[in-house]
Amino acid sequence: MKTLNEISVEAACEKARKQTGNPLALEMLFTRIYRENKEAAPATRELKCLQVLFPAIFQPIQAGDRLAGRIQYPLVSFSAEAMGLGYYCREGEIREVARLAAFSPEQVREVEDMLGFWKSESTQARTRAAYPPAVEKALPSDNWTVESGIAFPLYRMAGTVLDYAKLMQAGIPGLRRELEQRRAGSAASKAQSDLFAGMQAAVGLVENACLHYGAQAEFEATRAADATLKEQLHGISRTLAGLPHNPPATFREAMQLFWLYVLLSGTWNYGRMDVYLGPYLARDLDAGILGEAEALALLQSLWQLMHAYSNQFNNRVFVGGMGRANLAAADRFALLALEASRSQSLNQPQLSLRFFAGQNPALMTKAITSLGEGRTFPILYNDDVNVPAVAKAFHVSYEEAVDYAPFGCGEYVLDHRGVGTPNGVINLMKCLEVTLHDGVDPVTGIALGIASGKLDSLATFQDLWTAYCRQVEYHVEALAVQEKIEYEVVGETSPFLLLSLLYDDCLERGLPIFQGGVRYLGGTLETYGNINAADSLAALKKLVYDEGRYTLRQIVAACDANFHGHESLLRELRRAPKFGNDDDQADSMAQEVHNHICRATMAQAAKVGLDSYLAVIINNWANALFGKTTAASPDGRLAGETLANAINPSPGMDCSGITALLNSLVKLDPEIHAGAVQNMKFSRSMFTQHRPELEALLTGYFRQGGTQAMITVVSRGDLEAAMREPEKWGHLMVRVGGFSARFIDLPHEAQLDVLHRTLYE
Repeated sequence: MKTLNEISVEAACEKARKQTGNPLALEMLFTRIYRENKEAAPATRELKCLQVLFPAIFQPIQAGDRLAGRIQYPLVSFSAEAMGLGYYCREGEIREVARLAAFSPEQVREVEDMLGFWKSESTQARTRAAYPPAVEKALPSDNWTVESGIAFPLYRMAGTVLDYAKLMQAGIPGLRRELEQRRAGSAASKAQSDLFAGMQAAVGLVENACLHYGAQAEFEATRAADATLKEQLHGISRTLAGLPHNPPATFREAMQLFWLYVLLSGTWNYGRMDVYLGPYLARDLDAGILGEAEALALLQSLWQLMHAYSNQFNNRVFVGGMGRANLAAADRFALLALEASRSQSLNQPQLSLRFFAGQNPALMTKAITSLGEGRTFPILYNDDVNVPAVAKAFHVSYEEAVDYAPFGCGEYVLDHRGVGTPNGVINLMKCLEVTLHDGVDPVTGIALGIASGKLDSLATFQDLWTAYCRQVEYHVEALAVQEKIEYEVVGETSPFLLLSLLYDDCLERGLPIFQGGVRYLGGTLETYGNINAADSLAALKKLVYDEGRYTLRQIVAACDANFHGHESLLRELRRAPKFGNDDDQADSMAQEVHNHICRATMAQAAKVGLDSYLAVIINNWANALFGKTTAASPDGRLAGETLANAINPSPGMDCSGITALLNSLVKLDPEIHAGAVQNMKFSRSMFTQHRPELEALLTGYFRQGGTQAMITVVSRGDLEAAMREPEKWGHLMVRVGGFSARFIDLPHEAQLDVLHRTLYE
């Protein structure tokens, strides 16, 4: 009888499942292979682990699929960001699986042995273990979704955007040839040669994926009774058959190769798709290989596969914007992409339209139509502002900034040239709250951050501002160090073979992406509670320091009591100037808070050795989660209520009209951060009865310096009805922040956040 080492890994996976019936068989096999290769070179270990996963975690082609490629990650695995950082282990879910499966005592011991191994060996655990004492003190917890605190680390390598144009041009054989040439190069060191060999073998996994799905498609075609389904399966098989031997020649082949490479590499963002797929679409349409309807059906199928590859925070597709070659072909694809999103009620992919003055107006016309019909796509990005802003913030040339790509919930990165994963979060409202309590968290009573002095020592507003800034900077400095440590640990642990292969300048340098290969290694810091902190500081300045109507101690005591017995003061605080009303007092304070967090973050890059480290002001319902652990605040917000969404006003506080809101938004400098989310909620009548006025409004906003707009078209009545009878409202999509979701799928706090936003009619 053959041993596991003598059987192909794919067969071993299947054998383990069939023989044991163990739902954790793949996780245990992955752990075994990792252990056997623990001391091997990182590229060798990674390759062995990838061979366990692929094609074992590929899911079958489903009826109606016009392309192949579905995936289900196991609870112990390897990825850039799909389930965790690098080598990960989902302990809680594993224990639940073992409980539900009623494991025997022996099986439980095997599970505990596996969990014990990963407790120190997972990439996240190794990162945490590398923290120096100062960072450990500043970032005591990882549980940011439930625990009260100011700052927390995140563990992922998010926002990778590969050079898909190179993938299209080279294809599988071209990548193989380039790697063979580099291995043969006289200057290649042993380490470089090993890296290139690992990449070659990883390319082999892409080829195997084509063979795997090709065989599956042919087998399913023999069983299909429906003639249309049979032909679709044969079409998938024919498409896959040529990819191992030639670069893609058709639209269908290009999409198929792109998608399989995405799944194998573990990335979740797709860059400027109209640039690298547009020429294939145009050629096929012009040659009569495809008709418009068939091309749309193919793209809709790809959209459905992206939706199944579920990550509502990513799955980003970009069309439009400056710097596109073959503009006519790119626009044909962009219009098709807009129609694919308009014609399907999906929350993924996150289709985004970059635009600039002089761009084909048909793109914006179709975008406005889609949004008006209740789709939350496309997200609108203004290149006339964003390109020069990115050049300044990232310290790169204008030509490189043209290829900026928002990812995740709205962070910017440089397409296939840079990495800027957001690996930290900070609650600025909590910073102010702790500052007002001399370094103690009033929610838990635990000392947090740095002592800022008793309230009596904050005799002037400048004293308060200085103390707040020190609190912010203390945590930002720790998060920047954490970011660099995470890159170092990941770089030592994993070359991320398929990512490195399609990233500038990894092959030229002969180095993996996170070990000196990538051209620009940057980081981003997610910031929350910015507007609450600004409005709170504005209220304190006005009522305490400028007018002397209350003492700082009185307001802090009222906040600690959640304003019980302090109702008149609460009304005063809510009447104080608020961001979003084109009010100079409120907006200037928001500018101060914005400038401080952005510049404090930027200053860390040189200190820790990154090419950039930039703040992002986004939302992924973390404003609701952070709100639950933040006490009542001097802006009039009650304890536990949601924080403001990104750089948008606090719910209901923008009461001076849409023009005033937009005037406030454009006052925040876009040249010192890496993305800021701007959500807007409109009634449907704005897009039907008043469309010319709406278009003029948006045009004016963007001309004044608006960077982007994330638009939800909905009525308050629909939202309230969906909360009462969710079973009837599965079709209702909303923008939460940097992502969209079915309204009924959101947590109650996030639903209330969307409901309470000002609706412009």
